[in-house]
Amino acid sequence: MPNIAVTTWSLEQTAPTDLLPAEPPEGDVRVRRAEVPSPEFSRYLYASVGGDILWTDRLSWTYARWREHLERPGVETWVAYDRGTPAGYAELAPQDDGVVEIAYFGLIPAFRGRRIGGHLLSYGAARAWDLADRWPGLTDTKRVWLHTCSKDGEHAMDNYQRRGFKLFDTKVEEEAEAPTPGPWPGAYPA
Repeated sequence: MPNIAVTTWSLEQTAPTDLLPAEPPEGDVRVRRAEVPSPEFSRYLYASVGGDILWTDRLSWTYARWREHLERPGVETWVAYDRGTPAGYAELAPQDDGVVEIAYFGLIPAFRGRRIGGHLLSYGAARAWDLADRWPGLTDTKRVWLHTCSKDGEHAMDNYQRRGFKLFDTKVEEEAEAPTPGPWPGAYPA
């Protein structure tokens, strides 16, 4: 397969006051923390949200690797539910010196375009800012960051910027073009 140019943008907030929350969507949408580390559930979310936008880096992880990652102090998974059905998630991953990465964020395709994403991102960013309150021993959050790329959804960058994230780095790299994996092979048309 040919190579494609992929642009990756890194964005950050450097104070809790940078966060510009979205209005909650209509209906019964709730965001809850998945407090029990579950490799099965986390892999389901990862594959279901990222299957049509080429998230592949964790597909080869073993059960043990998922568990090890999820049991790291401060790693949290916040899940949006629409009428009880998982609609998307935000994964928080603390780093050194009070930095928290929103490592993964997105919605399952059937839930996109319903204003759930802005609400979930607002909630996830707020939880990144108060992460140390739930994890004694972690440094208070001084910076929240994330990255998005040209393979992500068409509204991703706009959502991040509307929530107060500011661009601090841009990179362009060549990647081998790959078929869309879906949450299972053949789930999405090519």
